[in-house]
Amino acid sequence: MSKVQTPLRYDYVGSFLRPEKLKKARRQFDEGNLAYAELKAVEDEAITELIGKVKALGYQVITDGEFRRATWHLDFMWGIDGVGHAKTKTGLPFHGEAAMVDDTYLVGKIGISKEHPFVEHFRFVKQFEDEKTVAKQTIPSPAQFLAQFTMPFNRVETVKYYASDEELVQDIVAVYGKVIRDLYDAGCRNLQLDDCTWGMMADKTGHLAYGTSREGLLQIQKAHKDINNQVIENVPEDMVINTHVCRGNFHSTYANEGAYDAVAEVLFGEENVNAYYLEFDDERSGGFEPLAEVSGDKKVVLGLITTKSPRLENKEAVIARIHEAEKYIPLERLYLSPQCGFASCEIGNKLTEEEQWAKLKLVKEIAEEVWKTC
Repeated sequence: MSKVQTPLRYDYVGSFLRPEKLKKARRQFDEGNLAYAELKAVEDEAITELIGKVKALGYQVITDGEFRRATWHLDFMWGIDGVGHAKTKTGLPFHGEAAMVDDTYLVGKIGISKEHPFVEHFRFVKQFEDEKTVAKQTIPSPAQFLAQFTMPFNRVETVKYYASDEELVQDIVAVYGKVIRDLYDAGCRNLQLDDCTWGMMADKTGHLAYGTSREGLLQIQKAHKDINNQVIENVPEDMVINTHVCRGNFHSTYANEGAYDAVAEVLFGEENVNAYYLEFDDERSGGFEPLAEVSGDKKVVLGLITTKSPRLENKEAVIARIHEAEKYIPLERLYLSPQCGFASCEIGNKLTEEEQWAKLKLVKEIAEEVWKTC
């Protein structure tokens, strides 16, 4: 069992650009021209190659790149009883482009009657651990799951099966408890809860997306914090729980904008995670002032390198920003990564695989210079 714990000084969120051979195999499978076993063989090979490249670059954390998923969050939900999905006609609104991901909704009460597919996905990655590297599993946060089925676009289906949000929360907590226990038994000790709900709520129009008032949105913030904490409090003591918070990432576009100020008190002050992977790669992400709300000795991973563009950041400018963040969080509790994954959905962002690796090389180079004495 690896003793390495996340976050690492130079780190990444989780997803990578899908290689062309994997995209081709997925298309053939979807068209009925490739058996699942053949698709899995291509996935296994692509993931093995990815992990080899990550290790060769000197990174200490490995993932499957989310190569077995269509999206960063919905595939997890599809593995839960009571969740249905279908091809979308409208997609989700992003700036300049709709994210054409499957509509996902309830078709019954949620539960989990068998092992979630992600557990076996993790076992495959776990085999590549060694004394220098640790396998990380990413899943959508409980709050993200709750939001999916309580936001206005899905509420009409949810109320067919749940008379109250409290009843739904109870079932979500139970489902997450089972999945996390199974991941733990499979050897997972580093779990990342990916959560875009805080990005939505940080946006000045966030209350409209949730169909409530600004005062009502504060109550939703507390509900999201509470469900995350309910799940976290039941996790084994030696399992590290981190969270990644961004404002949407689809084909180099985004869904929301706005600094973390509006959510900082609840998110940074009251959510019981080990570390926050945060988005700070452009002006719409705001400044570092909200980090003053980070409570206790929690860590912050600064997402200062963008995955949305191939342009390489100026190293000195990034280093200056790290020291600016140091006004609010001591350097020994700061870390560096890209702001989000390279392919939160299988379409991926608008850069090449070579440009993707150049970004990670830059992250490592900067971190080794900034934290050379830590």
